[in-house]
Amino acid sequence: MTSTKNSVPHIGFDRFIPLDWATCALRVRAGQETPETLEALIGERERSEASRKKSRSVLKGLWLAPRTGLALFADRGAVLLGEIEASAVPALCWGMAISAYPFFGKVAELTGRLTSIQGDCASAEVHRRMAETYGERETAYRAANRVMQTQADWGTLTRVDKGRRIIRRAPMTISHDGLTAWLIEAALRYTGKAMSVATLQSSAVLYPFTLDQPLAFVASKSPALELRADGSRSQIVAIQGLDHPLVHRC
Repeated sequence: MTSTKNSVPHIGFDRFIPLDWATCALRVRAGQETPETLEALIGERERSEASRKKSRSVLKGLWLAPRTGLALFADRGAVLLGEIEASAVPALCWGMAISAYPFFGKVAELTGRLTSIQGDCASAEVHRRMAETYGERETAYRAANRVMQTQADWGTLTRVDKGRRIIRRAPMTISHDGLTAWLIEAALRYTGKAMSVATLQSSAVLYPFTLDQPLAFVASKSPALELRADGSRSQIVAIQGLDHPLVHRC
């Protein structure tokens, strides 16, 4: 797709963000850690002020100061931090990343789709599909590499052959009702439309997770979600308060 300068979507997530940084930023939002601790972590890896500033910017959008409309969602994620096992923390960071950064979400969705059959794919395939939306730009290419590097650090995939191939890792089973509902909401925020309950489990953007709870039941209990029936008598789920959502059937 040919894109003009003004129509090319914003990238936003263009840095490698290790899981310990993302987790620390979440803990800062939850009041469990100090901003100084996060600054120290960033300073251990990023030596220049310019690099530290860029990393801080991504972390602000992720947890520290997300854009308008995501603050309450982030707050509910911070509350969940105190309720879930430590091993499930990457799911919170993943959900926030796909909600706050469409670029991250698109890389995640493509990774999920392209690895769904054989479990792996060439990273060049991800780049080719990303170029259809973000253009043949070196900045987009580098940013997609950094998102894949971030996903690998968060435990969702493995990069081999010097990053030329990516392998999907075994999914994490999510059994906590609150975290399940929150991840459903994250997928809805990424897609920008309602989704069929039947397709949620196989949603490409949530490929690192197996949601093993009855999803319709979980959604019906969440004050943030709303179950509706479509014309074929199947159930769709939407974010509470959205009128006449489109059904996402992919």
